[in-house]
Amino acid sequence: MSHVRSLTLVRHGRTAYNARHCFQGQIDIPLDDTGRWQVAQTGAALKRLYVDPNPERHQLVVASDLSRAAATAHAFADPLGLQVHLEPRVRERDFGSWEGMELAEIERQYPEDYHSWATFQGGELKYGAEPKAHVGARGAEAIDDWAHRAGDDTDLFIFSHGAWILQTTLTLLGSSVAHPDFADALSMRNAHWARFVPADMPDGTLRWRMIEYNHGPAAADSAQWENPQNA
Repeated sequence: MSHVRSLTLVRHGRTAYNARHCFQGQIDIPLDDTGRWQVAQTGAALKRLYVDPNPERHQLVVASDLSRAAATAHAFADPLGLQVHLEPRVRERDFGSWEGMELAEIERQYPEDYHSWATFQGGELKYGAEPKAHVGARGAEAIDDWAHRAGDDTDLFIFSHGAWILQTTLTLLGSSVAHPDFADALSMRNAHWARFVPADMPDGTLRWRMIEYNHGPAAADSAQWENPQNA
């Protein structure tokens, strides 16, 4: 069976909405100055750690068509001369009418539904949020598509968003079915990544083994990560 050698899911760098603790969803918010610095560190780290100098080994770069994820992808791809393929199926989860609102504002206005969301009971669905199962399904579909399109000599890098990566990861590992009311993993930090390797199953399907989660460059372990100008 032909498929990629590895899969890396990368969250975009920081935006002004991240700094204000807002729901971003599918609003197209650009990286802020800190976010641009973060993705430069992450792009360099991904290249150093995972780009094989062997000319027979290739990298395929896919990104959400929202600018914050696309810019994060370009920070990695451009120095390597790689094309960035925009893919709507890896967009962030749609959070409906809560998009653009600060978490504290939602908690004040809709305390019961906020608590329901925070305890994984689905309170956000009343406001038009995309069901988690749909997010995971479109994520897994996109990964399967690009993984088989690329070939055995390729490492696949997908640049996306926090809720999308979390739900897609749970779907790939089967945890979203086993624990629909519990967060088996926390959302990754900005400009961090998760890595998987493929496994061919006896029935011909492709499964994924997670080998890293919430990994970041060395600078992410310092106060500089959120405030590089004053470090």
